[in-house]
Amino acid sequence: MTKTPHVIVDRKQLSADVYRLTFKAPYIVEARKAGQFIIIQIDGDFGERIPLTIADADETRGTVTVIFQAVGKTTMKLAEKKIGDELANVLGPLGRPTDVHNVGNVVCVGGGIGVAPLHPIVQAMKQAGNRVTVIMGARNKDLLILEDEMKKWADEVIVCTDDGSYGRKDLVTVPLKELCETGTVNEVVAIGPPIMMKFCASTTKPYGVHTMVSLNTIMVDGTGMCGGCRVNVGGETKFVCVDGPEFDGHLVDFDNMMLRLKSYKPQETEAAHNCRIGLDGGKR
Repeated sequence: MTKTPHVIVDRKQLSADVYRLTFKAPYIVEARKAGQFIIIQIDGDFGERIPLTIADADETRGTVTVIFQAVGKTTMKLAEKKIGDELANVLGPLGRPTDVHNVGNVVCVGGGIGVAPLHPIVQAMKQAGNRVTVIMGARNKDLLILEDEMKKWADEVIVCTDDGSYGRKDLVTVPLKELCETGTVNEVVAIGPPIMMKFCASTTKPYGVHTMVSLNTIMVDGTGMCGGCRVNVGGETKFVCVDGPEFDGHLVDFDNMMLRLKSYKPQETEAAHNCRIGLDGGKR
């Protein structure tokens, strides 16, 4: 079978160091589901493998869209790619898809670039018949992404910024708690920095609201062989790349996960920064 070239058909810089790339990957588009990710190699078979969540896909064009932050050598090289360039290897879709059902009222919480992997989940939740509320958070207005895209699908979008430069001057957990207090929330999906997901889970737990989080651990091969992405969930060892990336947030040992992430030097954590996990491409 002839390999299909993964040609870049669209490129856009969303903020200072956040980029969106769209490229041809028809076989991935046919199989992908919300919550799954891919692994990209831009330098051939021996280049670094970068896990990135599928932020969007177009079945008509046969294209996949990823959003990532240029935080290391490989993602900086990826950011320099232009329309017409090819990606050497793309593997996927990987990971377990989001468990999507009509449960009633769903709140989707995204922190920073964690909004990118949340986008297909919001689409899927709405298509399943749910009422969807999106809470988006960032340090400031310039770092917000995909607000218009979210408004196309969500019934309500709540924007929070740390400095109050746009939307509410709040952490995302504040409106999340307000919604939980109404007693109408049936499920929460949270994607962002580990500390954000930890506090989202602790916010919903007293209300008994099922909360799924998408973890952004160190990842190398994406097939469960290296063990770098292991996490403790409910007292059991799980591998984010094959058992996740989504887990019950009330069962995840976030403290252990964050401790393991700190064991890597900044220049060695590009795979973690771009996991969506996380796997989504950058700090969230």
